Amino acid sequence: MDHGLKIAIWNVRGMNARARRHAIRSLLDTTGASIVCIQETKMELIYSAIVLDTLGSEFDDYTYLPADGTRGGILLVWKSRAVTITDPMFTTNAITAKVTTVTGTPWWLTVVYGPQDDADKVAFLQELRDIRAACPDPWMVCGDFNLILRDDDKNTGTVNRRLMGKFRRLTNDLALKEIYLNGRRYTWSNEQTP
Repeated sequence: MDHGLKIAIWNVRGMNARARRHAIRSLLDTTGASIVCIQETKMELIYSAIVLDTLGSEFDDYTYLPADGTRGGILLVWKSRAVTITDPMFTTNAITAKVTTVTGTPWWLTVVYGPQDDADKVAFLQELRDIRAACPDPWMVCGDFNLILRDDDKNTGTVNRRLMGKFRRLTNDLALKEIYLNGRRYTWSNEQTP
């Protein structure tokens, strides 16, 4: 992987509204990212004009996984002058593609938006195992898993220890490394106090 490459990963919780797209663009303009991975677009169709409006003309190529009604949706966007992204694979909860930079070794990127329903999460974990088996080169998986690795990853409600254990086993079996968050306790907030 090219260690100078910047990737922005964001669950935007919907990008239908023009004001939301402009807020996304304002923040992403400061990142210097060459690849942007957006989860929970809540959009069934994404057109080039929406990508242009949301990210600007430097992000000139993209692929997406449609939302199921108003649930989910993934958008993978990149600057083609910095990276080439090919061989996209679409599964129920993920987009996977091969990434090649001018200076780097090819590697695979998977962007996920995990299911909300506990009944679907075991199948999602198997989906990730199957994706890894199809990607022989180095692999990065990112996004919103809608799962937790530890009790303290959740600030409200009860913890499903069975699913937490299955997710932890998956990360161990696939040798995944968590990127720790600096500066905040949680990666998102719905602006409600626990």
